[in-house]
Amino acid sequence: MNKNFYVYILANKTNDVIYTGITSDLVKRIWEHKNKVVEGFTEKYNVDRLVYFEVHNNAEAAIKREKNIKDWKRDWKDQLIEKENPKWEDLYERIIS
Repeated sequence: MNKNFYVYILANKTNDVIYTGITSDLVKRIWEHKNKVVEGFTEKYNVDRLVYFEVHNNAEAAIKREKNIKDWKRDWKDQLIEKENPKWEDLYERIIS
């Protein structure tokens, strides 16, 4: 059985701070960010809105993609988000329902 891995991007309320991460359990990880269980950058800057995610079928591909996105200019990341989520809506409710 293959396990999925997710590369995700979170934003703060005003979309001026974003964070790119990776997980094998997207619902749990985003819940942790929203409930400030995760100490560090996302907690400090209130980055807890899921605005983008993609699925990979292996860890290596997801890690490579996460590193790739983290190296991008901010404008490129914004374009990636807006292609799938033009209004920068919080997608968390969609993944839990």
